[in-house]
Amino acid sequence: MQNQCAVRNCSGGKTDPRSLFRFPRDPQRSKKWVEKCQRQDLTDKSPEQLYRFYRLCGKHFETSSFLDSDAQSKVLKDDAVPTIFDGPSQSQPGQGKRTLQLSKENEAESKGWKKTKKSSAETSKEVAQTVSEEDEYKEYLRSLFEVLLLLGQQNIPPTGPGNNKEDGLGSNNFRALVFHRVVCGDETLKKRCEENKCCSQEQMNQMIEVCEKCVRDKLVEEVKQNGFFSLLTEDLVKISGEWYVPVFLRYVDQSNCQRERFAGFLSFEGNSEALADNLLSEMTDKWGLDLEKCRGQAHSASGIHINQMKVFAAKMVERYPRAILTMRSTNALNISLASTMALSGVQLVMSTFKKIDSFFSESQPLQSELENAILLFYPDKEEKANQLKEICRTRWTTRQDAFEVALEILEALLLCVDSVHDNEDLKWNDQDSHSALDISKALMDFEFVMALVVLKNVMKLTEAYGRNLQGRANDVYFAAASVKAVLHSLKEVADNIDVYHEFWNDEALTLAAAMEIPIKVPRSFLRKHQAELGVVKPESFYKEHLSVPIVNHIIREMSELFCDDHLKALRCLSVIPAVIEQHKSIEPDEGNMHVLSNDLPNAGTLSAELQCWWVKWSKKTKGETSPHSLHETLQLADVKFFPNMLAILRLIGILPTLVLEDSLSETYKCFKMYMENTPDMFKSKSLALLSMNPDVEIDLDSVVELYMTMYPKSQESSEK
Repeated sequence: MQNQCAVRNCSGGKTDPRSLFRFPRDPQRSKKWVEKCQRQDLTDKSPEQLYRFYRLCGKHFETSSFLDSDAQSKVLKDDAVPTIFDGPSQSQPGQGKRTLQLSKENEAESKGWKKTKKSSAETSKEVAQTVSEEDEYKEYLRSLFEVLLLLGQQNIPPTGPGNNKEDGLGSNNFRALVFHRVVCGDETLKKRCEENKCCSQEQMNQMIEVCEKCVRDKLVEEVKQNGFFSLLTEDLVKISGEWYVPVFLRYVDQSNCQRERFAGFLSFEGNSEALADNLLSEMTDKWGLDLEKCRGQAHSASGIHINQMKVFAAKMVERYPRAILTMRSTNALNISLASTMALSGVQLVMSTFKKIDSFFSESQPLQSELENAILLFYPDKEEKANQLKEICRTRWTTRQDAFEVALEILEALLLCVDSVHDNEDLKWNDQDSHSALDISKALMDFEFVMALVVLKNVMKLTEAYGRNLQGRANDVYFAAASVKAVLHSLKEVADNIDVYHEFWNDEALTLAAAMEIPIKVPRSFLRKHQAELGVVKPESFYKEHLSVPIVNHIIREMSELFCDDHLKALRCLSVIPAVIEQHKSIEPDEGNMHVLSNDLPNAGTLSAELQCWWVKWSKKTKGETSPHSLHETLQLADVKFFPNMLAILRLIGILPTLVLEDSLSETYKCFKMYMENTPDMFKSKSLALLSMNPDVEIDLDSVVELYMTMYPKSQESSEK
């Protein structure tokens, strides 16, 4: 790859900063370019080689050859051919003058000197000498990055069985594609491979790191250009033996479409305080995120990581108070509330749910076995049995009513997994049998039954609220107005917990008796406290260690997740035309919008603009359809004439609480597919970023330059 004009004696690209243009790949156009620039040594080169290694500068093209009249334009027309050449050495054929080279050749012949034609090998040698070692190395890197990006974007692991070899990459996908390029005529790669200098494992790791940085830089720049955003994290994942937290960014782009991007993984190591500081520091200093522009945050966590994520969320609010803490729309409210409870009984239920989901989702025969068991327990209720069977064909453990469904099929579920474990007909493999035993042990634990009963009854109070939050704009607006009623019901349960727990305990005892489950206090608790407490009654134990903590936790979480600022932001959905139409008698409350006033283009005109907006949609003409969703409203052609309304809609659009339309939530689906379908040994925190953002445009020349900047000694090491 040359950084100077291919025309002899032309300063383009060296002292003259004009744009350089690649030779065209089209054979006919490439031939014309060669003829025009009078480089005899280029006639034997293929169009692909010319495209890779040679350039012409802009001064050899007429202004009509560019897409606009500016001769400095960087875009040539498809049929552009160079026509301007200054000196004799840059003359064109057909102008009535011989070139200097031809004159010298004729002079030599007239003096009787024998003219010999250079062999193709000598010509190739001359061409190779015109390309500097640095340019050759850049072209070599460019070829490697092309292969790596192709593999990464398709989620094909580049390394394989040979990735631990010190001297090279062994036999793997990356090396196979490199060799394929060599066979197809990539001379630079061929030379390196012949000299056994083609990409070590160390260089591969460096290149992967550079690709990750390039993609993330593009994403962060895109977010910055679109203003405000929200920060979302998913439940922690383990990659290469280390814990990482997945990070997503939600924003509204220039075309007023809600977008959610996967920004990468953050290392999750250290104690809570230091960890929170490290996470924030990495996002601001290393990633380049401006968290002052963050207007929302939502986090998913479970198990041992719950408290650490809570510390991180609190630290975010402390440093960036306008980053409102909300719930994550990808998770059902009831499942989110239960996942954040650090109670052994609740965590037993949630971990068992994950095992059940994994167990049945991967095998249709196992699913059929469960459906047959359900029929046995509902022989006279065919409609109910069919309803439960239909529910069980979905990922029911993630639904709002998951705890209610679990209790309805619990006996059938136990019968099914016991049958699989017994394996009398030898239908199931050892892995299925072992997994069935794990689930059976959990279902036969009274702590599991008691926790499930309490969760079902308490979460019944939040179930409808959570379902509305995942509905349309009207439903979410209604939910924002009803949170006080939900909290009132929960507090009433807390004030009368003795009465409620008695009912819940009776329900658990009845179910345990039917399933022949022994009633007892968890053994782990007895080992720690029996000596100091003496005999512990199950009813009092589960009241103090399960019922009371669950109710108090849900009240506390609901109050934190749906604080005043969050509810005011959700009530701003009153500007959605479908909501205005449904509540024509009530004008949108301007007071709710004050929470967003600092981010409006002209807060002083908000009142008048809001009135005009309300009149427009409450008095709409007959036959005119009102947009029902936030996305539809943002796409209105005349929304640009209401700058404050547009700003409010864009700010609502980044709230993590709101569910994205299917076409706008592909990134999260890609993330789930990557984590579920990629074998652990091939998971990579860096390559995952490429796989989940395949539409990010990467300039290979920029990637190469960044690599050489980050690893300046790479070329020297490569030559050894």
